[in-house]
Amino acid sequence: MLKVAVVGLGDISKIHIPAIQKNPYVELVAVCDIDESLAETVPGVQFYTDYHVMLDHEPLDCVHICLPHNLHLPATKACVEKGVHVLQEKPLALTTEEGLELVKLEKQNPNVKICICHQNRYNETFEMLKKIVQSGAYGKIVGIKGLVTWFRPKSYYDVKPWRGRMKYAGGGVMINQSIHTLDLIQLLGGEIESIKGSITQLLDYGIEVEDTAVANITFKNGATGLFFATNSNAENSSVELQVTFEKGKFIIKDSILTKVDEDGKKEDIIEDAKLPGTKFYYGASHLKIIDTFYSCIRNNTQDYVHVEDALTSIEIIDAIRQSSELNKSIVMEGNQYAKR
Repeated sequence: MLKVAVVGLGDISKIHIPAIQKNPYVELVAVCDIDESLAETVPGVQFYTDYHVMLDHEPLDCVHICLPHNLHLPATKACVEKGVHVLQEKPLALTTEEGLELVKLEKQNPNVKICICHQNRYNETFEMLKKIVQSGAYGKIVGIKGLVTWFRPKSYYDVKPWRGRMKYAGGGVMINQSIHTLDLIQLLGGEIESIKGSITQLLDYGIEVEDTAVANITFKNGATGLFFATNSNAENSSVELQVTFEKGKFIIKDSILTKVDEDGKKEDIIEDAKLPGTKFYYGASHLKIIDTFYSCIRNNTQDYVHVEDALTSIEIIDAIRQSSELNKSIVMEGNQYAKR
């Protein structure tokens, strides 16, 4: 039985904790949060206000990091240095530079597993779409479109001010709401040649981070990508991911993968599983990525989302931000990028 702890008892921990409790091979033994009023929210486990103290006192196998973005690196580093496996919520880091520190940490500690929670990779619709891309049955990819049109009220930032501050959040709609969409776009499109993007604030919230972003992506295989994300919509609309091939088109929308033929006829292929009691855009794949990671720990296998796998989405966000600031395309070069 693996001994597990959760650090950070905010919104996303309410997804992680039930998933941990459902797994027959793990036991939740401790939780940690600086807010002492949360001590009774997870009964039957030890409560800590300092994760360093928790790591010193609990013989843990894995820790779930569910903290504000700026604390991901130090908390993950503290766990890894104790030889404890980590399942870290997105984003990987605040910046590419910080992300590279985690890449180095992972390589220096090959016996400790660090999984980054890009759970939408495990959605049934995306897994099927990825197989379709890999099959080549519909020819080469011509274009990819990713849309995230959500709503966040001013109170979202007022209740947790770190969300609106660059040094704590690392950004707004890109790193917080639409990082999963960027991750899926690059998985489908492959290596990126260049990005031209623009970010702005459409809402008068008095925050530092962007609420709207758009980007044109050029892939090395010749395909193009369009990314658009905003928190200024009237509601949280379904994320939309579209792939146009030489011989057809596939769209993920409302958690359903649909094939659209040349005549416009639509055929539903597969639908994502639902997780009762959660926000629709969380889906059910947190449970899948968590169970998969624990299987990897138990069997000492490597089939999970590694630090280096998650780095690309941070590079894309940094490139869009730089492109917006400089009003120039940004050429991607491996783990670095250069102005064109």
